[in-house]
Amino acid sequence: MQVYDGGKKIWATNGEERQAGKKELFEILKVLEAELGDKPYLGGDSFGYVDVALVGFYSWFYAYETFGKLQHRSRVPQAHCLGQEVPAEGEESVAKSLADGKKVHEFLGEVRKMWGIE
Repeated sequence: MQVYDGGKKIWATNGEERQAGKKELFEILKVLEAELGDKPYLGGDSFGYVDVALVGFYSWFYAYETFGKLQHRSRVPQAHCLGQEVPAEGEESVAKSLADGKKVHEFLGEVRKMWGIE
């Protein structure tokens, strides 16, 4: 999935490759922003299959934002909320299954050290 590819370039590389990853991820977020419009979920008013496909990345958005020093909140506010707004009504199991974004960030920081990136 394109979110993974762009995101990995952000946390696992430096320099030009990281910049390319930031651009890729921003382009994806712009598409998500357009699809979301004023809807709370990509599937419309309820959490659906499309949202399930993306939910695995919610925990990674903090790491992408932090490692990439992303400044996209004002340009794609709806897409930014995807990583923060976990479904509340009837999707408790989804919320409980998500890893803490800060723990993902810590883990990836350790991976970067092991790979000699930092």
